[in-house]
Order: sequence, then C-alpha cells, then structure tokens
Amino acid sequence: MNLQGIVAVSGKPGLWKALSQNKTGFILESLDAQKTKLVANLSTAKLAALDEITIFGYDDDIKLTDIFARIKAAQNVPDAKVDGKKLREFFNEVAPDHDEEKVYASDMKKVISWYHLLKDMPFFKEEEAAAEPVAEEAAPVEGEKPAAVKVKKAPVTTAPKAVTKQPAPKAASKPKAVSKPRRAE
Repeated sequence: MNLQGIVAVSGKPGLWKALSQNKTGFILESLDAQKTKLVANLSTAKLAALDEITIFGYDDDIKLTDIFARIKAAQNVPDAKVDGKKLREFFNEVAPDHDEEKVYASDMKKVISWYHLLKDMPFFKEEEAAAEPVAEEAAPVEGEKPAAVKVKKAPVTTAPKAVTKQPAPKAASKPKAVSKPRRAE
C-alpha cells in the first residue's frame, strides 16, 4: 500500500491528500465523496503523514502501514462505531504487541475508520515504489559465450527551470541637498 501524500489534519475529520505546497502550507483535497479542498496553514494546523504514524508497542513502535496490512488480511473488520471492548479484542488480534495502556479506544476507532476510508482507494492496493532489482551476472559455463545483459535505463526527465524575476534597477537618485549648519546667535 502506498500512503505517500496522505495526511491527517488536526481538528479536521477524515483524511486528506496533499496536492501541492505553497508559501504558507499545503493545498489538500479530502478523500471522501465531496472532494473538498483546504489550504492548511503550517503555522496553525498540524499535519501527520500516514506513512510516518506509529502506534505504541511494548518493545518497538508499530508502523500504521503494518497494522493496515494486518487488518487487510483479517476476515472480519468491525465498524469504527462498535463498543470499545470489541475494538480492543480486534486490535489484540491485529497488533498483539501494542501497548494497551497507551493506545486508547479513540485511537483504535480512528485507525479503523481510516482503514474503511482507504480500503477501496486504488493507491491502497498498489505496492510502494521499490528500487528496481539489480541484474545479477551469472558465471559463464565453459565453452559458452557469455550472454549479453541488456540494462534498461530510466528515461531522464528534467524539471522546468524556475523563472525568477530580477528586480528592476533602481533609478539614479538625485543627490540630497546639504544644509549649512546654523550659527548660534
């Protein structure tokens, strides 16, 4: 699952996709049916990228992407509105090493609701972009010619250069008139 660019905004329900960035923050689009747009100001809003979120564990923190993969493999995923005890039981199946004292029922509800939002999205089903596998060279057998290995190069793309506006040259200013010091009388 590729959760690159999917964020949660503090104070706003649901999940958002980062479309672009401007001087003050990010331009976001909601993942729900309305597709509302929002400009999140970085000085006032807190953004949390889903691919960087972790959940408290006893030994190490558990990545949210790992929990989503385990939920995806589970047969019966409960609704986010069920009782806290049922959510705790489900979370113990999905993430048995989560810290039960630090992970609250509200956190579990949020994770389950995020999963229900994301499960039908196309980017949730695709794998993360991994590095291309390196072609291994096989040792040539005696009497055979070594096979030619074709290496496919990725096309080189160049980003358009940013056009910067040069400031206009300043006009020559007239010398200021120098006043003579007054004599004290």
